[in-house]
Amino acid sequence: MTVETPILITFAGYLILMLAIGYWAYRATDSVDDYILGGRKMGPAVTALSVGASDMSGWVLLGLPGAVYLSGLGEVWIGVGLMIGALFNWVLVAKRLRIYTEMADNALTLPEFFEHRFQDKHGILKLVSATTILLFFTFYSASGMVGGAILFEKVFGLDYVTALVLGSAIIVSYTFLGGFFAVSWTDFFQGMLMLIALIIVPVSVFCEPQTQAAIGGMDPARLSLISDKTTVISFISLLAWGLGYFGQPHILTRFMAIESDKAIPTSRNIAMTWMLLALLGALGVGFAGQLYFSKTPLDNPETIFIHLVQVAFNPWVAGLLIAAIMSAIMSTIDSQLLVCSSVITEDFYRKWVRPQAGNAELLWVGRIGVLSISIIAGFLALNPKSSVLSLVSYAWAGFGAAFGPVVLLSLFWRGYSRDGAIATILVGAITVVVWKQLTGSIFDLYEIVPGFLFAMLAGIIVSTFRQPPATVTAGFDRFDASLKN
Repeated sequence: MTVETPILITFAGYLILMLAIGYWAYRATDSVDDYILGGRKMGPAVTALSVGASDMSGWVLLGLPGAVYLSGLGEVWIGVGLMIGALFNWVLVAKRLRIYTEMADNALTLPEFFEHRFQDKHGILKLVSATTILLFFTFYSASGMVGGAILFEKVFGLDYVTALVLGSAIIVSYTFLGGFFAVSWTDFFQGMLMLIALIIVPVSVFCEPQTQAAIGGMDPARLSLISDKTTVISFISLLAWGLGYFGQPHILTRFMAIESDKAIPTSRNIAMTWMLLALLGALGVGFAGQLYFSKTPLDNPETIFIHLVQVAFNPWVAGLLIAAIMSAIMSTIDSQLLVCSSVITEDFYRKWVRPQAGNAELLWVGRIGVLSISIIAGFLALNPKSSVLSLVSYAWAGFGAAFGPVVLLSLFWRGYSRDGAIATILVGAITVVVWKQLTGSIFDLYEIVPGFLFAMLAGIIVSTFRQPPATVTAGFDRFDASLKN
């Protein structure tokens, strides 16, 4: 396959810009606090687009359009569930988490917050939560690497393994260098590019005569929001994606890093507007692909965006739009690698290996952690038949079930105990892993639903019998009182 020079030039220029931002962030990163949370100095606009870009990932440009292309507009309910979940996450969690993590000895990671929130002197809660994060983020990171490999394979004609190595190397490079500053600022630019692409591509393709001519012959069932294949279980499963937001560490860390809780309403409005437009654009891409390729079906539905860009735009514009796919992939996997790095640094190395470690040492431990997780995720992504959507859905459910209930209960219930939190995480994670292996009837229900419900019940029941000490409830009361000031 011959790659046109304009596509190569524009795409390469974009990648060089991302690496330049990584180098700038490297020069601005002086401490482990800067590397992990950007010194809690992120503005509302950067926070908003960083949340959106790290949340949507290659899924919004590859997975969701592919699902709509394959199954029709009935897939819109994933988007509806995500919009509802994201809004509630901003309203219920963002402000409380920003304030509570700073009050809890300036906790830099979720496991560290849980440890201080419940005054767990033995570190069991931190160990359980950190291990769970590394487990599911390895799968999540693998999904991003699969997306990057698909992009390089289809656009540049590389074999899958070479494409995987090249794409992964680029993503890891700037995360390795710049940490949170690099991740947040690249997410900001990537978020803008993703949104522009998701608006331009479907609008342009719908204006094509070939697309308009195919509208009359389209199967009406594909236009229905509720098809004859829709069951109660499938409908609940699609909407249930929204439950995952409460437990996604790479999104929650953005709330922790914003400059002030006063900036959250502005950031929320920007983020929700971006998300609505991005989801509508993704649905439009899938629908446009159904029409444009109605007579020549694609082998891999998740390449629909790439194919539309290549056939509908001149090479210079196509290069920028293809860079948007890399943006989506980069903006999530860099966040995931950074969270893994922070967990390795703060929750394992400084906790169990060298409590006296200095900033310079911790910075390099974090960077080595980025390399280590990316290598493991790369091995998981070696299968060229891997699906971006299936890998994302598994990791999303794991985090949503394991951490969603524990985050909500930690922020809203003074009677929540350390043992209850441990039970919540373990029950949520185990339920997702086991449920995923079962098939048929009720087991076709998306695993986040039973995982979230069982985890919530486990936390409530265990905390009822193993209540927190007075010092823990007193800490919660101080936090609760600060919300009213």
